[in-house]
Amino acid sequence: MPLTIRPIQLSDNEPLATLIRKVFREFKIDKPGTVYTDPTTDALYELFQQPGSTYFVAEENGTILGGCGVYPTGGLPAGCAELVKFYLSAEARGKGIGNQLMQQSIAAARELGYKQLYLESFPELAKAVSMYEKAGFKPIPYALGNSGHYACNIWMLKDL
Repeated sequence: MPLTIRPIQLSDNEPLATLIRKVFREFKIDKPGTVYTDPTTDALYELFQQPGSTYFVAEENGTILGGCGVYPTGGLPAGCAELVKFYLSAEARGKGIGNQLMQQSIAAARELGYKQLYLESFPELAKAVSMYEKAGFKPIPYALGNSGHYACNIWMLKDL
């Protein structure tokens, strides 16, 4: 089966939470103040039922390879959403799948009426940060909104 990018389903909760936490351990960023300990990581389907949000899953041959979404994080400026929970399995990296997920999420953010996208990351995820820069995200010197992910120390913003 070819690669499919589709909206999140309830049955994706457990495999996505497992994948996300595996990525955090791989990059040694499995610490408090991150998605690793965020309780919403175990209930992404429910989280993305919030109006103004969307989440996409990349799947191939029945295996979830990663996901990426857009969420109206509290405290963000009007017209701004957050690019969130963007993770890929090690096997899926370097094949353009992450870029497809990100571009679909950016397009969805525009369709939802957002004018800006914000994200938070870590230096340990340098390849992802480079991809964000190529997509037009610009570094900013401080966090926006109330994500609760106080351990993140890279913040970026993109005009849509």
